[in-house]
Amino acid sequence: MKRICVFCGSSQGSRPEYRAAAEELGAELARRNIGLVYGGGNVGLMGVLADAVLKAGGEAQGVIPENLMVREVGHTGLTKLHVVRSMHERKALMADLSDAFIAMPGGFGTLEEFCEVLTWSQLGLHTKPCGILNILDFYTPLLRMFDHAVDERFLKPENRALVLAGESPAELLRALEEWRPVRVEKWINRETR
Repeated sequence: MKRICVFCGSSQGSRPEYRAAAEELGAELARRNIGLVYGGGNVGLMGVLADAVLKAGGEAQGVIPENLMVREVGHTGLTKLHVVRSMHERKALMADLSDAFIAMPGGFGTLEEFCEVLTWSQLGLHTKPCGILNILDFYTPLLRMFDHAVDERFLKPENRALVLAGESPAELLRALEEWRPVRVEKWINRETR
C-alpha cells in the first residue's frame, strides 16, 4: 500500500483518546512509509492526523473543495493540497489516490464517505480494503448494525466481512495489509425482489 485515505472528524470530539489515536495513526503511517490522503482540513482530527504524519516525516495529501478552502480550513503545510470544485470530485479523487480506506471517529461526512467507498467495494467498483479504527468502541453500534443487516438478510456475510475493524492503528493497518478481495454477487436472492 502506497497511500491510505482516512475519513475523520473536522472536530476533535469530546475525549482526548480520539486526538491521541489520530497522532498514533499518523506516526504509524509515516513509520510504514504509507502516505496519507484525507479531506485537506487543518481542523479537528483531520488537522491532528495530517500534522502527525508530517511531523514524523511522512507524506500527506489533502483534497478539499473550493468552498471549504475559501473558509480558510484548508491545511497549507501539506505535501500536496488538491483543490477541487465539489464534494463529488473530492471523494472521487480521494478514492483514486488511495489503496485502502480508514474511518476514524467523525460525524455525518465521515460516515457518508466511508459507507460510499464500502458500497463501491460491495459492487466490485474497487478491490481496496476498508477499515474502521474503533477507538473507545465509537463504531461498535455501527458494527452491530451491519451484523443486524446480515441477520435480516439485507447484507451477505461475505459483504459484511468487507468491513475490517481494529482498536489500534497497528492492529487495523495489519488487517488492511493482510486483506484479500473476494468477489461476491451483491444480490441476496435475485428471484425475490
